[in-house]
Amino acid sequence: MASPLAASADLSTLDRAALEALVAAQQKEILTRDEALTAQQEKLLSRDNEIEHLKLVIAKLRRMIFGTRSEKVSREIEQLELKLEELETQRAERVTASTETSAPAKARPVRRPLPEHLPREVHTHLPGEDACPDCGGQLRKLGEDVSEILERVPATYKVIRHVRVKMACTKCDVIVESPAPSRPIERGLAGPNLLAHVLVSKYADHLPLYRQSEIFAREGIELDRSTLADWVGAASHLLAPLIDQIRKHVLAANKIHADDTPVPVLAPGMGKTRTARLWTYVRDDRPAGQPVPPAVWFAYTADRKGEHPRQHLSSFTGILQADGYAGFHHLYKGGRIIEAACWAHVRRKFYDIQVATGSTISAEAVQRIGALYDIEREIRGKPADLRCQIRQARARPLLEELHNWLNTTLTKLSRKSDTAAAIRYALSRWCALTRYLDDGRIEIDNSTAERALRTVALGRKNFLFCGSDVGGERAAAIYSLLGTAKLNGLDPDLYLRRVLEKIADYPINGIHQLLPWNIATPQNDVA
Repeated sequence: MASPLAASADLSTLDRAALEALVAAQQKEILTRDEALTAQQEKLLSRDNEIEHLKLVIAKLRRMIFGTRSEKVSREIEQLELKLEELETQRAERVTASTETSAPAKARPVRRPLPEHLPREVHTHLPGEDACPDCGGQLRKLGEDVSEILERVPATYKVIRHVRVKMACTKCDVIVESPAPSRPIERGLAGPNLLAHVLVSKYADHLPLYRQSEIFAREGIELDRSTLADWVGAASHLLAPLIDQIRKHVLAANKIHADDTPVPVLAPGMGKTRTARLWTYVRDDRPAGQPVPPAVWFAYTADRKGEHPRQHLSSFTGILQADGYAGFHHLYKGGRIIEAACWAHVRRKFYDIQVATGSTISAEAVQRIGALYDIEREIRGKPADLRCQIRQARARPLLEELHNWLNTTLTKLSRKSDTAAAIRYALSRWCALTRYLDDGRIEIDNSTAERALRTVALGRKNFLFCGSDVGGERAAAIYSLLGTAKLNGLDPDLYLRRVLEKIADYPINGIHQLLPWNIATPQNDVA
């Protein structure tokens, strides 16, 4: 559009000064329009960024309420399963009741053989006749038809009565009597098997004590919740030296994984809960081909202050694989502890954006990071030196390309966008994220610690909260023992039975012999 001044003036009649004034006016008008257009574009870009951010926030909030929504979905699935169960039951009734049918029988699924380790109880069924029903001839064994059914034997309880016979000397009247048999809990009524069952039910199967009390009552055993609580407290005290051995074993490693999770705790006298933390520290070098036994140590704290990991790791020297929690950052000063960051956290940020907005940039980031994980799956369990060589040859070029791509992409994005924030998160931790290239002992992510916390998440869903700080510390101790048993391939219940049979009379300087990798490596040796 022409300037009003230029449209109304005959340029041939204007002198030089007038022409310069006209050009200056037009340049000012063009500049004003450009500024307005730029402001409008920035406004639109800011609005787009806000929309993208809101979509991401909404998606995250939806995942936060997933538990509530999943209950509804679970009920719908249960209803469908009940309908399917009823239809199959009706079909079985028709097949059983019908002696003749014109339709071919429906093919049944192939049955798996019953487990060989289960005890067999043989019932032999002989014919009712002693002689041939047709001719009266003598019968001889021709063969046999064998079939098996799986039966359930309800849990049984028994009372073990220890009778200590007193003997008196006929000469000097000295009384001789055998010492009282050892019990896991002094003067306690619980045997080691029952005590192990209560602990595993509470901390591995996530059954609160009041529910266990109800189950015992259905089986004819009256055990109050307070009685069970006394047993759990006494067992926790008894197992404390063993937990300390696990802690020392974990912190003696040159590389550990660390993470934490919130735990609601009942605030005394308030009827409300406050948020405490459970910290996990895992030693597991099996992915790097090292035969050192894995172990996990849990620690409870009333809050999430950074002083807690500083205290937990005061004796540790080596590589710490963790997320970007600010409370860990002070640990890396001085070089005693070296940071190794987690690619899973980086990937998760891009994945959240991709799911919420369909961003092609985030999708490409996820794909590029996925290529790094493909390499890791191939070298899992290989020696550290070999892992390092393969990473240098194959992963390093991919990471260099990814680094260049992230820097280039960042210049094209608004600084306020969530995608830009995800890129800055990765670039700001690049040194710690790529440290695994030069050390085959380091993992690409911190999933080892996250897996250790899953059992806590399940228990948190059932318990809702811990009753006190002491209860949180007790939970951390038992989680350490059961989690370490699982890492070493042991059934926690069987392992705990063996420990509780021995630990009351075990010398304290030999307590390490009761650790999962020492007491019984083969699963069947624990029984």
